[in-house]
Amino acid sequence: MRIAIIGQQSFGKAVLEAFLNRADEVAGVFVAPEKPGASPDPLRVEAEKRNIPVFQMPNLTDPAAKEAMKSLDADIGIMAFVLQFAPQNFVNIPRHGTIQYHPSLLPKYRGPSSINWPIVCGETETGLTIFRPTDGMDEGPVILQKKIPILPDDTLGSIYFDQLFPLGVEAMLEAADLVVAGKHVETVQDEAQANYEGWFRAPEAEIKWHMHVSQIYNLIRGSDPAPGAWTTLNGEKIQLYSARKHLFPRFCDVKGRPGTISEIGEKSFRITAHGGQIEVFSVRPPNSSKCPAITFLREKGLEIGSLFGD
Repeated sequence: MRIAIIGQQSFGKAVLEAFLNRADEVAGVFVAPEKPGASPDPLRVEAEKRNIPVFQMPNLTDPAAKEAMKSLDADIGIMAFVLQFAPQNFVNIPRHGTIQYHPSLLPKYRGPSSINWPIVCGETETGLTIFRPTDGMDEGPVILQKKIPILPDDTLGSIYFDQLFPLGVEAMLEAADLVVAGKHVETVQDEAQANYEGWFRAPEAEIKWHMHVSQIYNLIRGSDPAPGAWTTLNGEKIQLYSARKHLFPRFCDVKGRPGTISEIGEKSFRITAHGGQIEVFSVRPPNSSKCPAITFLREKGLEIGSLFGD
């Protein structure tokens, strides 16, 4: 089939490579312009390396984007990680229209941070959806879905890189084949089950030590590796990674007030929260890279009773 890819970054590149590896023809690639000082977009670099026409436009509503898409004479459009708004008079140009990848089980978790929020909210499953893009945010009819469990110790990194990334690439190929062959079914999303969540960024990733330990743990793993759940220590922002949750089964097991270091081990330290402790193995101090939690503790001279979130 002859394809137009609209996307960016590593996922867009992986989708491009997957179609080319099975001898499909990629007629052209639309990539958002890189911001000043940003690293070269991997999708753009790979497309140029393979002599595939690249179109970088500030927005896809520009008439030039529409004309570029027409010129490609594509069988289908493939939207692989797209943050730009794509209007209907653009996505409907390919002969079989356009399909889009979204890393959640639509209509749940519409929005730009759909991998973080299910983990943060304590969900036990998530997945991906291939759907038809409409003018609404992630609201188009569903073509294909794949479910995966969220295990108790999964993080944003393990869910995306180990599961939703490779499974998403395969799903794009499968959905494209179904659509071009006319064998797909489009299912309208149930608005009664829908929810939209906005960006999950640094303000949303702040740890409040008065929260229950399970909520804090979900916040940390839903922020790992980005944006990084954080707290403060002596007025400095400290990000916590590679955590574990430990529950207090009895009142007599409670150690310290919420936010205080209550135990120190060989490779980690534990911070008390309501209902249990957060064991921390990796820390990122301000203006620095990640380091072992115990190294950070020793360098700062921390001890049992030291308080976070001051």
